[in-house]
Amino acid sequence: MKQIILLLFVFIHVTSTAQVKLARLFSDHVVLQRQKPIPVWGWAKPGEKIKATLAGQTQQTKADATGKWLVRFTALEAGGPHQLQVSGKSGNAAVNDILIGEVWLCSGQSNMEWPVAASNHYQEEKKDSDYPQIRHFRVEHNVTLTPEKDLDKGEWKIASAETVGGFTAVGFFFARELYQKLKVPVGLLHSSWGGSQIEGWISKEGMLTNDGLRSYAQNLPKTWEEADVIMDTKLRKQLFKDASYTPSAAEELIYVSGNADLTRWQKTADPIGQWDWKGLMGFRGRGYMAREVDIPADFVAKQTILSLAENDSPNRIYINGKLISEGIIKGSRKITVPADTWKSGKNQLVMALGNHEKLSWFGPGLTGSANDLYVEESGQKISLAGDWKLMPSFAEKHVYAHLMNNVGTSIYNAMIVPLLPFAIRGSLWYQGESNAGRAYQYRQSFPLMINDWRRLWGDDFSFYWAQLSSYGPENNSNTGSNWAELREAQDMTLSLPKTGMAVITDIGNPKDIHPTNKQDVGHRLAVNALKLDYGMNIPYASPLYDRSEFSNGKAVISFKNAEKGLMVKDKYGYLKGFEIAGDDKVFHFAQAEIDGSKVIVSHPKVSKPVAVRYAWSDSPIDANLYNTDGFPASGFRTDTWPGITEKGKFE
Repeated sequence: MKQIILLLFVFIHVTSTAQVKLARLFSDHVVLQRQKPIPVWGWAKPGEKIKATLAGQTQQTKADATGKWLVRFTALEAGGPHQLQVSGKSGNAAVNDILIGEVWLCSGQSNMEWPVAASNHYQEEKKDSDYPQIRHFRVEHNVTLTPEKDLDKGEWKIASAETVGGFTAVGFFFARELYQKLKVPVGLLHSSWGGSQIEGWISKEGMLTNDGLRSYAQNLPKTWEEADVIMDTKLRKQLFKDASYTPSAAEELIYVSGNADLTRWQKTADPIGQWDWKGLMGFRGRGYMAREVDIPADFVAKQTILSLAENDSPNRIYINGKLISEGIIKGSRKITVPADTWKSGKNQLVMALGNHEKLSWFGPGLTGSANDLYVEESGQKISLAGDWKLMPSFAEKHVYAHLMNNVGTSIYNAMIVPLLPFAIRGSLWYQGESNAGRAYQYRQSFPLMINDWRRLWGDDFSFYWAQLSSYGPENNSNTGSNWAELREAQDMTLSLPKTGMAVITDIGNPKDIHPTNKQDVGHRLAVNALKLDYGMNIPYASPLYDRSEFSNGKAVISFKNAEKGLMVKDKYGYLKGFEIAGDDKVFHFAQAEIDGSKVIVSHPKVSKPVAVRYAWSDSPIDANLYNTDGFPASGFRTDTWPGITEKGKFE
């Protein structure tokens, strides 16, 4: 009986002492911002008196009606380790191994999320990763329709060969350079999500201040059921140009008839991967993948092998309306196609499929390799790797995964609000790929987010970003480039105070949206901070377009950040990437020469030039203008002619 009473006493004691709680950010190994007031918060019983001590300071407060409490310690200089102790009538909490140093919020989409382990020279980088005073906290992916109080998961990890592989690569290379130059602790507060649009990171209050986003903010869904209806309506509008149209089961039978009209289907150049990244964000259910296949006459009378990448849901495969395979096949599929199934010329191949069974989070789509897609006869292969069409089934039961782009503000609610008002020196941002189709609107939404975050933190902190790198076609000014227009919006945002930008078009990969050279990205962001925040007398900025003069058949372009002059940086030694146009708005690749800190541009077919553009391409791989400090010039245009993204609006 005494043992039972003792155990009951221990249980009551444990549950009562569990009342005092710190926000998850305040856990062992945390780095707190030096030289700024340090807010610390948590929860206790409503009205409970709280005492907190840190580095010889003691602060007292009282929990509010919801149980939340907050204290602010006066600014401290770099150092540690320290201990934070919090106590109240209902219990105690403590945090150990606290360092005081520099804290940077790292945010954006996949190129900020990209880990050290997937970056260049990982094995070598591991050898230079043992930095006990560099710490990293990763915020788990989450979306909510209302602001969250705290994070469910997360811990501060100390940089070492064992841990650094999971750190944000851009953030780590930035932090390592800061630590090597400043010799103070560096904390990386990492909150990013691959594929995310900027609108997910902006608060509802911020959106309400913007003409382009106000209506959206006023009609935010209150439940996920409402959000799913909105997603479904948006998707039907996208595919059918009519939000009210929902195809019936009978109408969807036409999809496998061999005579389907594929013009409204979602196009994809790469059929491998989740539909989420192919314009069908969040859809979960059954659907169709189709492709026209050009078959030579000598294949028709022969048995062939149809190879398809994996989808382990129940599948039905049709060729010209004829069912040739049905059921579940694991792995890449090798389907025997009887003679005389194909016809000479155009054929319609359709897969009816559903969500992956083994990868329950994946949804519909294919896994594997594009090399798994082909028709084969006697060793002769016809590739099926590109130009597929996708169509969800709206007639069958379907739902929407709650991902980062379902509802604006929902990432902010779950992944930024719980960080407020943790003291930081500034923020690093690498995002924009998912907003390139709305580049003109990004001129408003990007500075809106920066100002929104500064307002929420109550701190005009520094904000530096990586400009979009090179990815996609090497197009030009006559065809237009949404990535160039997005970079232009990023350039324009430099008008905000305490901002800086790393131009990285020279270290991208036109064939991969995730360039693996994150070392140079981190370095170019670090020199911004070392110059502007820490007062080092170092070069840090890329040449930016300043002004232009047109006369005598030539254009003279002047640049900022080129006081020491400009240079060509490649083995050929002459400038490339410039285009020039007259009043006809037809651009010609131009001759360009450096004259000190200026560039003179001309073309024999343009006698009266009125506009010059440079690096105006998704992948401006020819662009080779640098300042003598070694930083690449940012792409620009001197004109204000209509762009290709002006009508793109978030909805």
